[in-house]
Amino acid sequence: MADFLNAFVLLSNFVIIPAATYGSQLALGALGVTLVFGILRFSNFAHGDTMAFGTMITILLTWWLQGQGIGLGFLPTALLGIPLAVAATVVFVLLTDRWVYRYHRVKKAPAVVFLIASVGVMFLMNGIVRFVIGPGDQRFEDGERFIISVQQFREFTGLTEGLAFRTSQGLTIVTAILVVAVLFWFLERTRTGKSMRAYSDNENLALLSGINPDRVVMITWIIAATLATLAGVLYGLDKGFRPFTYFQLLLPIFAAAIVGGLGSPLGAIAGGFIVAFSEVILTYAYRRFFTYLMPQGWESDGLMQLLSTDYKFAVSFVILVLVLLIKPTGLFGGKSS
Repeated sequence: MADFLNAFVLLSNFVIIPAATYGSQLALGALGVTLVFGILRFSNFAHGDTMAFGTMITILLTWWLQGQGIGLGFLPTALLGIPLAVAATVVFVLLTDRWVYRYHRVKKAPAVVFLIASVGVMFLMNGIVRFVIGPGDQRFEDGERFIISVQQFREFTGLTEGLAFRTSQGLTIVTAILVVAVLFWFLERTRTGKSMRAYSDNENLALLSGINPDRVVMITWIIAATLATLAGVLYGLDKGFRPFTYFQLLLPIFAAAIVGGLGSPLGAIAGGFIVAFSEVILTYAYRRFFTYLMPQGWESDGLMQLLSTDYKFAVSFVILVLVLLIKPTGLFGGKSS
């Protein structure tokens, strides 16, 4: 029984908890992508760098607060900077919409024009982030690192294996649950949320019903910028901040959105966890895990790893290709165009 419990703790420590945390981050990112696609009808390639921009503002505010001796005790000081970072990101995104996307929206340009414009915005935001904070790794977490440490878990349970549950992981999972609950309540219960869903389902009918399209567009960008900042900060607290990493996150985020179905908020959440668990499960080395479960003497000399961690993003790519080939509208039947 002890061997089974040790195996489960090992799997939880290196697969279940990290994948749930990463899945929560991808889900928040994919929600922003799917809302923009569902309502504004284009794939926003600048979303990853919007995450980086919001995280950069949070880092700068965190450093300033730390310099003033202001903190939150066992929680990261970055939580104090998130509201202002969200506000700054919202302003930047709304200005981008006004100066870039609105012209094409008035001209009724095809979706590919918006996509190309978003690529230009992506490079602009990436350049700003690199210029302001630099291209290197930045660490900005403080407070208590662990909710429960390996040593504490071992002392409490008496098991050989220990379970480490980091504060950043707990914050990510709790924040994702709260944000998703509030977002679904907003979309389902409020008048504005219903207007957004109506505009997404049938733009012409929504306009005939008196819905203000400019207001819907503005609120969509506000929500997308908020989700991007939260996802970016939580990812940075968990894994560190580096601008290029957020550009790389575009692939798993879009894979998550497409797997669930572009335009489907529920699909974005499911897709985020599908992609995250697939990446972690396929790149984890199971040697120690199976050592606990196999009879003595049957232990493997190899790592028992299906894929190297260097191929982590390749998993997202393969999932994306398979979904596009087999079910382009995703698991939850999102919009195909």
